[in-house]
Amino acid sequence: MNRAQVILVGGGVFGLGGLGYLLLKASGIEGFSTGIATSALLMLVVLVWTGSYLVRVISGRMSFIEQRRQYRQAYDAYTDEQLQKRFESLSPAEQELLLRETGQID
Repeated sequence: MNRAQVILVGGGVFGLGGLGYLLLKASGIEGFSTGIATSALLMLVVLVWTGSYLVRVISGRMSFIEQRRQYRQAYDAYTDEQLQKRFESLSPAEQELLLRETGQID
């Protein structure tokens, strides 16, 4: 999440609290009960949001981890392709020597 998105989410939560307050007040709840009910609703939203974040952290489905995994797969595919091309450009004798040195053949 970038800074602008965080500000938008914060404004949305603030707006949700204000909207909840107005709706509860319009429904006839007066005094401190309106503020307490709105605070409880916002607390529930924050707890669910934090819980979903913790689940993503524990399961490893964070955006950075996903990006890193995708990058690593692309990097591995590219390097495998490059190594295969270099191996194929060797003479058969050099290929056999290399395979013997790496223990691929006896």
